[in-house]
Amino acid sequence: MTELVKSYLDHAKGQDPISPWACLAPLGWLTSAVVRVRNWAFDRGIRKSQEPPLPVISVGNITLGGTNKTPFVEMVTKGLLSKGLTAGIVSRGYGGSTDDPVVFRSGRARRDKVGDEPLLLSNRLPSVFVAVSRDRLGDIKALKAKGVQIVVADDGFQHRKLGRDVDIVLVDAACPFGNGRLAPGGILREPLSSLKRAHIIVITKVDQVSPKSLAELESRLLRIVPSPRLFRSYLRIKKWCTWDGRTFREIPMPQGKKVVAFSAIGSPQSFMESLKEQQVSVIEEVRFKDHHRYGPNDLASVTALARSSGAEGVVCTEKDVYNLPPRWVPPFPLLVPFLETEVDEEGRFWDLMTDTLRPHIVVASNGYGEDAMASLLAQKLASRLPNSQITGFPLVGKGEQYAQRSIPVAPALSVTPTGGVVKYRFSDLVTDIKSGLLGHIKRQYRVWDHMKGHIRTPICVGDVYLFLHALWGQGLSPVLVATAKTTYLHGHWRAERYLLRSRARLVWTRDGETAWELRSSKVPARFDGNPIMDLVGDNRSGGFRWPDGKRVLILPGSRDRAYCDFRLLLDSVLLMAQKDRCSFVAVMAPTLDLKRLVEGCPGWKEMDGTMVHLDTSVVVSLYTGPVADAAEGAQVLIGLGGTANQVCAGLGVPVVSILEKGKLVQQKLLGSAELLVPPTAQDLAQAALTVLSDPVLAENMAKAGRARLGRSGALDQVVRYGEVELGWGVRDLVYRRLKSARREEKGEKL
Repeated sequence: MTELVKSYLDHAKGQDPISPWACLAPLGWLTSAVVRVRNWAFDRGIRKSQEPPLPVISVGNITLGGTNKTPFVEMVTKGLLSKGLTAGIVSRGYGGSTDDPVVFRSGRARRDKVGDEPLLLSNRLPSVFVAVSRDRLGDIKALKAKGVQIVVADDGFQHRKLGRDVDIVLVDAACPFGNGRLAPGGILREPLSSLKRAHIIVITKVDQVSPKSLAELESRLLRIVPSPRLFRSYLRIKKWCTWDGRTFREIPMPQGKKVVAFSAIGSPQSFMESLKEQQVSVIEEVRFKDHHRYGPNDLASVTALARSSGAEGVVCTEKDVYNLPPRWVPPFPLLVPFLETEVDEEGRFWDLMTDTLRPHIVVASNGYGEDAMASLLAQKLASRLPNSQITGFPLVGKGEQYAQRSIPVAPALSVTPTGGVVKYRFSDLVTDIKSGLLGHIKRQYRVWDHMKGHIRTPICVGDVYLFLHALWGQGLSPVLVATAKTTYLHGHWRAERYLLRSRARLVWTRDGETAWELRSSKVPARFDGNPIMDLVGDNRSGGFRWPDGKRVLILPGSRDRAYCDFRLLLDSVLLMAQKDRCSFVAVMAPTLDLKRLVEGCPGWKEMDGTMVHLDTSVVVSLYTGPVADAAEGAQVLIGLGGTANQVCAGLGVPVVSILEKGKLVQQKLLGSAELLVPPTAQDLAQAALTVLSDPVLAENMAKAGRARLGRSGALDQVVRYGEVELGWGVRDLVYRRLKSARREEKGEKL
């Protein structure tokens, strides 16, 4: 190592604060700004981050130089193996030259291809597959093909394109942050605030510093992260070996021997401290840059130094052995210490690791109908992934649909006067803003921020606004179940297609034509059935029976306007009852307050689950069960709902609704399955009676509804995609096995 390089490192590590190298400080400030912007872009989904198909434990740091990542990767991998898991390792392979993934084990790879550290790990862990390339996501896919269940990523903290399940950051106790500046002004790769992203922080080499220095470092770290995330580790020399150019041979500890030490590692001072602890007498030391590949001249100078100094041998690290020329035979005994890492409070470390590895899946939705589909999807996920945590995230409303299926919801509920965010009428949006909509959105983003780094790929059931909300909130590319946009309307806007093309993991559409349209714009889209129709098969109780008479279904909707619309519907019921013998059933959404509904309908009284008109004794049965049950036998629907209207149309029930902007949009979805009339009781009653009296019209409307809404099955495919392609199934299995192993280690009953 030249004096110039040594003086720079002394300054960067804080050992020489008054140095000409201080002129690099402005460049460090520039680096800090660039890194902060980069991290912000990943946090907000502006830069793309994807979840790999296997759980990933990243071991990294925020400084240049050695923090003992390689021994720590080995320790974590051994721990996973001991708990019955098939583990693999991915590495960039610094000093190697491969771009495409190279997968190997038992050290069967070339150093010039894969680098020194992957070779070291592979020889230490011969049964473990190691994958090396610049494409770490590709590496993980290659390891998955080899049967690997969980991956340890070496030096992955800054590789933010790759999603990870656990982020472990190592901090060198002997030189934690150097002079506190970012490179090139110091040794920091990121600002200290980046440590907030870490799930676990481990202070390494704690045996090489004084108790006072260690306490000061811990105090500094505790201002950034809570104490349960903080651990200590020690570096130990496990054994000593000699290297003869081909094999290692174990020897007794060379206590008292005079040696010349040489190394090309990130933290040579730590190496010297370990030798000192072993009472090895280092009479000369030669340092090379990290990952340096030794040439004949390097080794000749080390050999000459050993001869001239009267050394009994030379010593280097295990990593250095893999950087020696392949056929070089040491003229002196070459001594190599084998290092290993030990973690304080190992049980607590693995408990936190296990808890962090538990899959947490968030299903987001933005509307009552979307809540119905999303809660059903969440229930299916909970059934397939019983060890995972499934959470609902309704953007609007109180999440009643999730509660009915025992799915917990994120604490970010938003109740607004009109029950939505994106409106057909600008006046509705203004009303919601006045009632605190912007504050609701702000609170929702706080919840996303709290969950950031702890959840898997979000599933969004709704529209592109919801997709953008989730992307901006937590950064990972979401999956979208697109229930709103379709080519039957106007399709997706160009900006929406660009967003989905660049950031969506996958988009499920409600019809094949929309999937084709999106794929033609290179959006990853597919059609596996209409998710709305999944509500039919899974929501039936089979316990509903229609009264006698022509069967008329009433749907007031689920939002606040239903309290006004219900009176209009009941007025139309009275007119129909005067002209024909009909039976009426109103399906009540659980979001509605029955008492408030009755108060808005003078002349009617609620009695034993029915609405009775006091003057004419006309009866409307009230049903709070699944819409599909009541729709099964209905002959016509007078409906002011959204998703529920579509479910009924898909079941072949002719739909009559009112002529307004929102329903005009809905008619584009339903086509001739729906009749729109002016919003008067007379027009609604007359249209419904026309359908009841014209079998041909009714049959044509029924056929149109079935054709437009299509088949079910989409939600099952979403579950399968998450389970297989996103790796949620293997994550669920890994968590279960780790939890079981920890209980066995503690002596608990399973």
